[in-house]
Amino acid sequence: MTDEELAKDLGPLAALTIGIGTMIGAGIFVLPGAAVAQAGPLAAVAFILGGVIALLTAASASELGTAMPKSGGAYYYINHALGPLFGSVAGWGNWMGLAFASAFYMTGFGQYVVTFLDVPSLSLGVVTISGVKLVALAGGLLFVFINYVGAKETGTLQNVIVIILLGILAVFTVFGLLNADISKLRPIVPPDKGVSPLLPVTGLIFVSYLGFVQITSVAEEIKDPGRNLPRAVLGSVIIVTAVYALVLVTVLAAVDNSLVANNDTAVVDVARLLIGPVGAIAMLIGGLLATASSANASILASSRINFAMGRDRLVSTELNEIHPRFGTPYRSIAITGGFILLFILLADVNTLASAGSVLHLIIYGLLNVALIVMRVADPEDYQPDYTVPFYPITPIVGAITSFALIAFFADTIVLLALGFVVFAMLWYAVYARGKATKTGILAKTVLQRSEKLPDAAVSAATSVQPDGGYRVLVPLANPESQRDLVQLAGSLAKNRGGTLVGVHIVQVPDQTALASAKAEYDFSEADQLLESARESAQAMDVPFETHTVLSHRSFEEVFDAAETYNADLMVMGWGPTHGSPGRAESALDEITSSLPYDVLVLKDRGFDPSDILVPTAGGPDSDLSASIAHAFREVYDSNITLLHVADDVQAGESFLSEWAAERNLADANLAVESGDVEHIIESYAADSSLVIIGATERGLLSRLLSGTLVMDVVDDVSCSVLLAEQTRQRKLRERLFG
Repeated sequence: MTDEELAKDLGPLAALTIGIGTMIGAGIFVLPGAAVAQAGPLAAVAFILGGVIALLTAASASELGTAMPKSGGAYYYINHALGPLFGSVAGWGNWMGLAFASAFYMTGFGQYVVTFLDVPSLSLGVVTISGVKLVALAGGLLFVFINYVGAKETGTLQNVIVIILLGILAVFTVFGLLNADISKLRPIVPPDKGVSPLLPVTGLIFVSYLGFVQITSVAEEIKDPGRNLPRAVLGSVIIVTAVYALVLVTVLAAVDNSLVANNDTAVVDVARLLIGPVGAIAMLIGGLLATASSANASILASSRINFAMGRDRLVSTELNEIHPRFGTPYRSIAITGGFILLFILLADVNTLASAGSVLHLIIYGLLNVALIVMRVADPEDYQPDYTVPFYPITPIVGAITSFALIAFFADTIVLLALGFVVFAMLWYAVYARGKATKTGILAKTVLQRSEKLPDAAVSAATSVQPDGGYRVLVPLANPESQRDLVQLAGSLAKNRGGTLVGVHIVQVPDQTALASAKAEYDFSEADQLLESARESAQAMDVPFETHTVLSHRSFEEVFDAAETYNADLMVMGWGPTHGSPGRAESALDEITSSLPYDVLVLKDRGFDPSDILVPTAGGPDSDLSASIAHAFREVYDSNITLLHVADDVQAGESFLSEWAAERNLADANLAVESGDVEHIIESYAADSSLVIIGATERGLLSRLLSGTLVMDVVDDVSCSVLLAEQTRQRKLRERLFG
């Protein structure tokens, strides 16, 4: 499937105004009344503190954004660095947090509209929808439509709105300063409340600072993101924080606090008092533009997060569909719009603001952690054009302050946030883990250094690995034979778009505790072995993951490792006493369990897939043989011969023709013979470079007594042989007696 990309049609001004437009609306036009009611003049400090906390995360977002200008912003960075489990938390939290914020902005928009337009309530039986909510619903529909028709139109609209808005606020600030009385700001700390309201109010108004990270959500659509992205992210936070400080301080210094407290449209009343009716009208227009601008930018960003989650298969990939005319992820936008309208109906304005804030604080904390992981892991493709100043202090303080601020929200809001986190983790475990293919940098680093890290860390990283990507495990022990194994396994992983997993088993004497061996073992030889395999995998352009495992067992541990590291297929070399006769696993393992993954065992006489012979009697393991042959043909353009031995040649030809067609091998060479099966296979193998043969279906007891055809073929032919054993459940009776 071809990846769909978004056009780069957002310039630097459009990117900057997405951030400013989102933040300006809530900060000045909706929340001052609630903030001043709780904290008095200290509310101005809360806005500044919120800006400082935001600036810490903005620095991390800028570095990550210039290194990875991908649609999805904070979600993408967290998913890439910390893995899909945290990616699910970030994706759902960011998506729903922005939907809550958009609903909050549209509700603020409704509050401004009803100050000059009498909008009657709508009664629907036992449910009554207020005029404010009706306006909010109508506005939400409008801006969902605007985003539906494309980012270019959205960027243009943002430019116009924000320029007008900043002009209105500049005039308002000048009049405020001319009428300011500093004494009205004293005492800045309310004597009856002290500083205790500072952090709760900072949490409430933090929804005002969501815009800067949303710029990174449209990073794929920004021209020259290496230069324009950090300017837009950091610049929007600095500009908006300065605007908040100036406007709120002048408001509180120009009028009595009682005029502002608990006033949903406080700045309109202050403008009427300071400037007159013209000022009130201007600020009313400003409030409408600001709340509309915030909602517009949030809808734009939230739909792209949903789009990015679909791309990573954390939600349905059908959400990725791009509109043929507008070039937008229209399904993502439509679903996001549905959530926004639902939240408008269900929650009041303070709940919407708090929910948007607390979910984003979780995301911001994880984003700072993601930056630290990327710096420590230092992958080759991590090349940011901008780097965080004062690393690692900046991201550490950013993470701590983001997470700590959550504690100062109301209990119901904290529970809501925790509920979303639990839901996102369950969503990953139940739905997304089986579909997601991307492994985070953190897990890759832990698993690649597994021999040097605590077992608990390795186990935790393994337990949350995605199952959706095809994983081919190859045990590595002998430098002389591993090249063919890596080539074979790597070609199959590449054919399926999967990952190659190299495992080196170090056998420890039974008398030595594994913990002691781990502390004393010299891993240099293992590192050299795995690095050599990595070079082979890189030459094939196949993702490669490595593990060194210390165990008291050798052969048996390979099978446990394949299950531990979620292998879909294991490719191993033929040992001197390999398995039970004619099958991959040991006799004991065959009796006690069925393999949960496919296995290929290579009797290596030089890996050459140019001419492949696949003998088949129609058994289930020969199905795997056919699929492997088909994969080799796609990778190496192999010549394939299918061989069936039957007493009735005509019936055999009919069977083989149908069997081949069902397995996409109808164009292979078909050969049907009658006679001695072993002799015929050996005859055809003389002209082949590789024989792929299914594991025996005979029971273990009879094989132990009389051997198997498979083993005779392996021993007698001169070319390489690949034994294929397909995963399936076999009852104990089948294992013993066939």
